[in-house]
Amino acid sequence: MATVPRSGRQLHLAAHGYEADIASVGATLRTLTFEGRDLVVPFEADEVRPAYRGATLAPWPNRIVDGRYRFRGVEHQLPLTEPARGQALHGLLAWTEFEDRLVLDDRVVLAAVIEPQTGYPFRVEVEVEYRLDANGLEQTVTARNLGADAAPWGTGPHPYLVAGPSRGSSSESSVDAWTLSLPASEVLTVTPDRLSPVAVEPVTEHPEWDFRTARRIDDVFIDHAFTGLARTDGSAEVRLTTDDGSGVAISFDERCPWVQVHTADTPETASTHRLGLAVEPMTCPPGAFTSGTDLVVLEPGAVHAASWRIRAL
Repeated sequence: MATVPRSGRQLHLAAHGYEADIASVGATLRTLTFEGRDLVVPFEADEVRPAYRGATLAPWPNRIVDGRYRFRGVEHQLPLTEPARGQALHGLLAWTEFEDRLVLDDRVVLAAVIEPQTGYPFRVEVEVEYRLDANGLEQTVTARNLGADAAPWGTGPHPYLVAGPSRGSSSESSVDAWTLSLPASEVLTVTPDRLSPVAVEPVTEHPEWDFRTARRIDDVFIDHAFTGLARTDGSAEVRLTTDDGSGVAISFDERCPWVQVHTADTPETASTHRLGLAVEPMTCPPGAFTSGTDLVVLEPGAVHAASWRIRAL
């Protein structure tokens, strides 16, 4: 009997110079290339996915502080899946096996059901579609409330974008060498120890995180959610480029009013330290289950969809 790789069944897409590998565990984007060039940090099929790399985040992205929230008058306590910080991190589907609903050369649709459980006593079906076309890879996450009660909901992806090889000395990390364009006028500040939300503030008060004018990242540390996004025809785009202007972009519409950006700092592990830039469009900010900010409420039978697109530059 064939052994299933640690990341699950592998679904390969190819079209218009793009290729992608989707792993069934977590409906994960495992690889994405354009004409052989990596657009995201990949990992091996038989590897336990590192650092949520490429995972689909649902029914919430980012963190719920202390794993506690109150919804419709009822208190809930989630398992703390980020024990070092005492937070509930990145939802409930990261390690769930998704089933195939459609498999084509340029499109796959996967699905899983979040069953009622401690801390999230709601039944929600989650469908994840990946589609390649001439404009890159589009991912759409659709939620459908199968239960009799309203359910809180949020979603987003977790790709680590790659603009190109690092430049300069061998000690220079890739992220440091790339130029970031991030059209966000506001940033959500967080506590330094647990990354718990503090306040939304103008980036003019934190110029180190103001990338509205594209500039090199250098040694700036980023692990923050941004909002106040400038859009063209309803779409916001984050761009990551090398010195010659090539690179990668991720775009998303008003259904994602937030984007988390993280420089992937792992100083204790040199092989992954600042290897790529996590750019995570989100339907809601960190702590939305507590604050209610941009939280989607799925009434019984209701459907919610959000999408984003990664393309080569």
